[in-house]
Amino acid sequence: MEVKIGVQDTAREISLESAQEQAEIIKAVEAAIAKGGLLSLADERGRTVLVPAEKIAYVEVGAESTRRVGFGSTS
Repeated sequence: MEVKIGVQDTAREISLESAQEQAEIIKAVEAAIAKGGLLSLADERGRTVLVPAEKIAYVEVGAESTRRVGFGSTS
């Protein structure tokens, strides 16, 4: 699942691929914003991204989808 996080006062967004489900990510974002502190998300490679909750401008969570396999093209 692709997750993009916009951070205040920063030109670039944080982008990561997470193995977490969409509902889990949304719940973590809501909890971090409500409580303050840090938003903590893990990516597919085992790395952890920490973002101060007060600096979050937006969070874009991709739709859940299955992985595509092969070299087929869509037109």
